[in-house]
Amino acid sequence: MSNGFTRRDFLWSGVVSGIAVALVRPAQAFAAAPVRQPPPLSAWDAEAGRMRHRIDALAKVTGEKTFGFDMRAVDLPGWPDTQSHAMLLRATRADGVYAGIDLGMLEAGLQPDRVVTAQDLERDGIAIADGELLLRAGTTPAYLGQAVAMLIWHDFARFRAAKTILKSSPGAVRFEGGGQPLVRDPWASLRYVRVGGQDPFADDVYSSFKDKALRPARFVKQAPEWARSDALDAAGLAHAQQIAEALEQPRLGQLVLEREYFSQSIEPAPLETDNGNCWYESADGTLHVIVATQAPQEILQHAARMFAASRRDIRRILLTPCHTVGYGAKEASMFQLLPMIAALYADGRPVRLANDRYEQFQAGTKRHSFHIRYRIAVDRASGKFQVFQARLVGNGGGRSSGSPIVGFATLVGAQSLYYFPRSDLMSTMQASRAVDAAAVRGVGMVQSIGATEMLVDEVAQELGLDAIELRLANVLRANMKNTQGAIPGGELRGAEVLHRMAAHPLWRERQRRKSAYEAEHPGRLYGVGAACAYREYGNGADAAYAGVALSPDGRIELRHVAVEIGTGSTTSQAYACAKWLGRPADAVEWGQTRWPELPMQTSENPRTISQAAQDLLAQNPYWTPYISSPSSASNSSYYFSHATIEASRFLFMHGLWPAAVAIWSRGIGGGQWASSAVRPEEARWVGGRLTAGGMTPLPLETLARKAYELNLVTGVAVHDFSRGQWTESDFALPSGVERWQIDGLAVRRGDGGGPAAGGTPTAGGYCFIPRTRVAYPAVQRNNAGFLLNSVLGVLAEVAVEKASGKVEILRHHAVLECGNQLVPELVSGQLQGGAAMGIGHALHEYLPLYEDGPGNGTWNFNRYKLPRSRDVAVWTQTAEILQPLSGSDPYKGIGELSMMPIVPALANAVAHATGHRFRELPVSADKILAALQSGPGAQARNRSAT
Repeated sequence: MSNGFTRRDFLWSGVVSGIAVALVRPAQAFAAAPVRQPPPLSAWDAEAGRMRHRIDALAKVTGEKTFGFDMRAVDLPGWPDTQSHAMLLRATRADGVYAGIDLGMLEAGLQPDRVVTAQDLERDGIAIADGELLLRAGTTPAYLGQAVAMLIWHDFARFRAAKTILKSSPGAVRFEGGGQPLVRDPWASLRYVRVGGQDPFADDVYSSFKDKALRPARFVKQAPEWARSDALDAAGLAHAQQIAEALEQPRLGQLVLEREYFSQSIEPAPLETDNGNCWYESADGTLHVIVATQAPQEILQHAARMFAASRRDIRRILLTPCHTVGYGAKEASMFQLLPMIAALYADGRPVRLANDRYEQFQAGTKRHSFHIRYRIAVDRASGKFQVFQARLVGNGGGRSSGSPIVGFATLVGAQSLYYFPRSDLMSTMQASRAVDAAAVRGVGMVQSIGATEMLVDEVAQELGLDAIELRLANVLRANMKNTQGAIPGGELRGAEVLHRMAAHPLWRERQRRKSAYEAEHPGRLYGVGAACAYREYGNGADAAYAGVALSPDGRIELRHVAVEIGTGSTTSQAYACAKWLGRPADAVEWGQTRWPELPMQTSENPRTISQAAQDLLAQNPYWTPYISSPSSASNSSYYFSHATIEASRFLFMHGLWPAAVAIWSRGIGGGQWASSAVRPEEARWVGGRLTAGGMTPLPLETLARKAYELNLVTGVAVHDFSRGQWTESDFALPSGVERWQIDGLAVRRGDGGGPAAGGTPTAGGYCFIPRTRVAYPAVQRNNAGFLLNSVLGVLAEVAVEKASGKVEILRHHAVLECGNQLVPELVSGQLQGGAAMGIGHALHEYLPLYEDGPGNGTWNFNRYKLPRSRDVAVWTQTAEILQPLSGSDPYKGIGELSMMPIVPALANAVAHATGHRFRELPVSADKILAALQSGPGAQARNRSAT
């Protein structure tokens, strides 16, 4: 099967660990079952110059949107019509020795056609660095739900019957004896210490950004022992000790408050479970892969490394991207590798491995559970925060997965909305026998921001201050430093959001409303809570490819690395072209990992590389610190759009603008152009036509024809990289040396067949333009935290039923600042969906961590409570969005932020209603009822979760 995969494709697809890796376009793979996504222009309002709705909206609500879960071999051109099916057997214990499997409960006709064990993988040289793919007999499982064997059937009827029996027969996985679970060192630990100067704008005495982030030299009894390898380590630890002493011995006029909080493990609940369908062609060593993933580039790399030492003849891996829904659960999961392994043992047949709902609960990655201890010192007279200490301990489960990045993000989020002159923040991500935990939506900040916002309300109560006024007294403002000692980018509009919240009737009239409501409803208690937070967007190290091309008849074609995971990124990226090209892309190819026209190379980890290594490697014009970010961390609207906009801008400046000037200059004496003074920055698209300084408006089709006629730029591919600051590069172009915020550039002139104007020919008529100079962001910026923020404030109005403890959300109101909106309907959808997830986290959702939790294979939605529409005030939720400061404000990410402030806002609202502070999530009805029954002033029960 070729799938249109040519020798040139092979040469330029990329090689990892000696294996060629490439992407197959969806149109090729799904010719028999096309991805039903209409063209972007179907949602374009040309008169208003905006998108009316997401382009896949109709397909989504009618069930026509195709996911990886829907793919079968018979639907895929070139694949065999036969389809095999696989399942995994998993350990439901982590305290005994695994002694193999027993399939005796299956009659002869239902026995699998192939059983794959760790012994097979070891024999064939298939392994990963992070844990075991399948558990070896004679060892203790590292975690509940760990896979021990893979079973394959060559027909569905036998597979379905056998799977039903095996799922109801726990004896299939055998253990010998009892014992203790494995004890392992934490996955990661990190510490940020900061001591500010005389005021928020003076130089810091010490900070992670200015000096050094603290890391452990080793772990002793699962606790970090902090390194003292140099003077900066010693200075940081000395400052941390002084902070501790200041909290132990408060000054006169200081309030010191210490509180502990708990945030539970939850199920991300993506509607598409983990799945894959793969086929291995042994004749030519090709592995065809369809998997549900947020990070196709990373999956290709992991797969190539997994098979690098394999005795199997795997020469190339072709990955087909699909729509998926992830919430972060499909980014660092090991599952996506397992269908590929199944294909190697399926006797040359395509094999499908897909979780059902019980299996997804048992093995799908979860949100980290956290224990949090905060200590804060506040000046009683002014309400100013002075010292902040945080100790955050996350349960990372059985594999490292996303724990290191979650630990880092949790520390960054602990600051929430505020400026702290002195702070000592520490996170430790423990290894345990719990199910894997990943960088689920919120990436640790749901836990730390939520606790901070509950703490601030308690401080306000202790001081007798209005909770929003206290926030205003301490809000982080422009040019102040974060807890890592770096200055966030742009104007910070938290104070503006807080003022809007304070003026809202829900807050302003809360005491009057409480009295009136409770008088009218004797069996109910009324409360209003507030919370507000900055939330950074992006992964800390972000990179993307984007390619924009113009056809001779004026069609705009966009290729992008973004994967559509439900955020509407395909819509927003199509629209991002309009800024420079006058309308959205006519066609979008998403999830692209193959860029033969721009063959960038990478090595090392962008978060751990040394400055010297980066400086040396950057001399290679093809090198970049990072190839592509996964679709996560709200990175599409800003980081992915940057690549799209830069590619579109280059196409405009070197294709459309000179074409327009050539048309306007026609005629004697230089035509209408000669007597005018017009600059490119004056260009405007009006009704789909380009004009500037009174020049005749020109349609895109006319400009495209002229660009092809004059052999101007008609296609651009760019690669960019950000580390809280964009890379800048100089390129020698026919017009002179130009500086762009990218690190890789390839262009096509005309139809690609004419003479090249510099550069190295690559593929598809493109030429790679080597940069003559590059300025990558300093590696030290890894210690700066995240530096670009959106801000969201939430007011929550609740009623608590005295007899049951049940909480009813009467209304919630959001105030959001997100810069300019790409597609307002998508912003609205993110606010509503994020609020629903946050409500679930605050009031309903809970997973036990260990033996009675999902790892035992008995959990499904019959036991796990997700909020329904009746639980989220679906008809009474409201929102207001601040106007941007100007039309040049960035497009800010808000998908993660949208679920955060509502969690503490609800906890604070319940406290206002009941007079009890609840510091353990979820704030469920049984906890509230117990607190109400225990008498006035009592605290809620503190259920152990360990």
